[in-house]
Amino acid sequence: MRNFFSFLFFLAIINFVGVDNLHGQEIKPKIQAAFDAFSKHPSLQNGIASLTVINSKTGEIVFERNNHTGLPSASTLKVITSITALDLLGADYTFSTHLYYTGEIDSLGTLNGNLIIEGTGDPTLGSDRYPETKADVILAKWTNAIKDLGIKQINGKVIADDTLFNGYDVPGTWMWTDIGNYYGAGISSLNWKENKLGISFNPGRPGQSASLNPVSKAPFYKLINEVKTGSPGSGDNVYAYSAPYSTDVYLRGTYGSDLKKTIEISVPDPALDLAYSLEAFLSKDSILISDTVTTAKRLMNIDSLIVLQGERKLITTIKSPRLGEIIHWFNQKSINLYGESLLKVVGGITALDYDTEDAANLVSKYWQNKLGIETSAIQTYDGSGLSPQNRVTTLAMGKIMQYAKGRPWYDEFLKSLPVVNKTSMKSGTIGGVLGYTGYQLSADGQEYTFALLINNYKGPASQMRQRMFKLLDVLK
Repeated sequence: MRNFFSFLFFLAIINFVGVDNLHGQEIKPKIQAAFDAFSKHPSLQNGIASLTVINSKTGEIVFERNNHTGLPSASTLKVITSITALDLLGADYTFSTHLYYTGEIDSLGTLNGNLIIEGTGDPTLGSDRYPETKADVILAKWTNAIKDLGIKQINGKVIADDTLFNGYDVPGTWMWTDIGNYYGAGISSLNWKENKLGISFNPGRPGQSASLNPVSKAPFYKLINEVKTGSPGSGDNVYAYSAPYSTDVYLRGTYGSDLKKTIEISVPDPALDLAYSLEAFLSKDSILISDTVTTAKRLMNIDSLIVLQGERKLITTIKSPRLGEIIHWFNQKSINLYGESLLKVVGGITALDYDTEDAANLVSKYWQNKLGIETSAIQTYDGSGLSPQNRVTTLAMGKIMQYAKGRPWYDEFLKSLPVVNKTSMKSGTIGGVLGYTGYQLSADGQEYTFALLINNYKGPASQMRQRMFKLLDVLK
């Protein structure tokens, strides 16, 4: 009997100490051995690897190496932007886009005034990713609402009011070779079709010009095609070069002779693109605009400010999908535009400051106040991770990922993470940088939160990814 009670006492002690802690002690040497082998590989001879592993149930750090060193984050930064936005705004937050008119509608159905589309930063407006946000769906709703008012003609302008974010903006630390392409599309308070345009080519023989196929686009900019045909198997090496408000977009590089792919480039002024789209849609219903289409940013000069004045009368409001649904595609497809919009809204709501770098600083301060993370551990310049100047420690990233597990929106956030190598985790890739952060359920029922960043590796990225997978497989 005494032995029986001694056994029960032993079980109680084990329970008090915590089975999770014992498992944590068992996993440490395995991770240590795997990390040592990983970090000694010749591909990291002049590079650095940082890893933080946390016991998801207890919050205990079970392994850490170089986790106080700030490293470029690439797209793993998207998890910090996601969690910050979800924590501040809630998963049910939605963006609103308003359609107004000014002036009066006469008895013949003529609007003697302007149509004004006012945006608040919705990154999904006109996107094909959601049934309710598709461009034709949005334009049809606006057209029907205009017709319901009895408007048959507009004696005025169509104005896209993009003033909330001060027009079309690109983070100042982004690279010139990125911003003309779809993944480098900037941010406006009136985004449209994810601020991008699809183009395709008709290749010739290698070395010859690749002709640009006809494309439907707004008339305020032109495409200058300098693309050559690449050799078979060379793939897509096409880059677009433009900046906000460019009138010329240069297309350069090579398009493989056997390639059949739509290339996506950024649009120099998405708000103006939207205004032209609405005008074209209205004209199909024989609702004609007597004046021009423009944006509020373009009208913001002394002579034209009067056009923006006057009472705005609401026609209809478009609501975006819920933030939880936006986060899904933000992380699944790594859409940089979504991160930049969320970052600006976080800055606007917390400090009435929509400047990108100011908002990034606010995110850093938010986690200092929330979790005691030093601001130097999150030194960022955007919300998507495209800036090569971003620096984040794996300790900070791991702590924020661990914090998310206790929040009411965690399940939605978890589902937003891609499944890579049979693990729910967000990847990040930028020149010389690879990263993964996510959650792992092990075979023995333990759960781990991890963040892994490497910088300045050499060799093919595909091989480095396989080595990173092998390292993280220890947690399975």
